Amino acid sequence: MKLQHLLMILGLTFCSTACTNWIYRIDVPQGNFLDERDVEKLRVGMSKEQVIYVLGNPVVQDTFDSDTWYYVYDMKRGMAKRGPDFRKQMIINFENNKIVSVEGDFELSEEFNIPLDS
Repeated sequence: MKLQHLLMILGLTFCSTACTNWIYRIDVPQGNFLDERDVEKLRVGMSKEQVIYVLGNPVVQDTFDSDTWYYVYDMKRGMAKRGPDFRKQMIINFENNKIVSVEGDFELSEEFNIPLDS
């Protein structure tokens, strides 16, 4: 009788732990992680090669418009207590293989509009 009682308690304990949020889930980062310090290095007039040196290759290059590069970073959190999911993106537009504009979720430096050549 005691053994049956013990087995029932163990069974209920295992069943109740299966319903909890104790399962570890990893964070899933995807795309290009862009650091603010790297983004601050961007300047109008930089070549595509210079941008690749500073930021790396873009995640997406438009097939029909090779003068637009997309840098996207998604973070899917495995556990809610580590913070919410988020997405950051930056779009760089080129003209004649030189940066003409940058849009997205990052602050550009005050020197962005000053070309490197000057």
